[in-house]
Amino acid sequence: MSETMDDRKKRASEWFRSLQRQLCGAFERLEARGGDLYADAAAGRFVETPWKRGGADDDQGGGVMAMLHGRVFEKAGVHFSEVHGEFSEEFRHQIPGASEDPRFWACGVSLIAHPLNPHAPAAHMNTRMIVTTENWFGGGGDLNPMHPAYRTRAHDDTEAFHSAMRAACDAHSPHYYEEYAAWCDRYFHLPHRNEPRGVGGIFYDRLNTGDWEKDFEFTQDVGRAFLGIYPALVEKRMDQQWSDEDREKQLIQRGRYAEYNLLYDRGTTFGLKTGGNVESILSSLPPLARWP
Repeated sequence: MSETMDDRKKRASEWFRSLQRQLCGAFERLEARGGDLYADAAAGRFVETPWKRGGADDDQGGGVMAMLHGRVFEKAGVHFSEVHGEFSEEFRHQIPGASEDPRFWACGVSLIAHPLNPHAPAAHMNTRMIVTTENWFGGGGDLNPMHPAYRTRAHDDTEAFHSAMRAACDAHSPHYYEEYAAWCDRYFHLPHRNEPRGVGGIFYDRLNTGDWEKDFEFTQDVGRAFLGIYPALVEKRMDQQWSDEDREKQLIQRGRYAEYNLLYDRGTTFGLKTGGNVESILSSLPPLARWP
């Protein structure tokens, strides 16, 4: 018997929920390992908050918001969602396949991480599957050092992150990395300041090669690559001494991060326009920032 779209939705949903749990576990292990710099603080744990979309008599899915406020991670969120319904009249014309039929299904995992140590990079990652009259995958991961000394493509951390993303891409196509790295640079850019948000990574959307299985495998590999590299970079930097000056530079760069997410991020817009969980959507904002 051939696999139906409902079967594929179920498989994707189970994978995204599994990835959420694996990421939360990796972050909690770093919290537990915190060295002397964190001796006076307790290790953080994720708090999971289930949420529902729609009213009591109108089940439109929901998700699980997982938030951590710890000693290594000043703020981290790893969120799973699986929602369905209809796009609004205003929004449906912006989504492939929704003009003909406004019904949709969307599922994925989204991560934001803001370490306390200015030397440890912040990061963003998401992987998702969306179904209208069409279906596709999207996602990616990007690194956001908050200290100017690390915001260069030649830095070891940047090279390690890009190497992991390239490996995930190269396993599926010789063209994916160059295309998706360039897409990431275009997407995570602050036009009003004419500067990048971070040091890049990969970003892709509306991936449908005609081979659902291969597209799903690629999306899984992107999630695995991020799981493998980002916690390792935080562990490498989290016990490094920092100064008040380092902290000030971090908070100023966090302000840039907030500007981007509020002004330009399509994921923020999509979540709000589709009736997503507001607290989960806006959890990407840093816990503290400065505009001196």
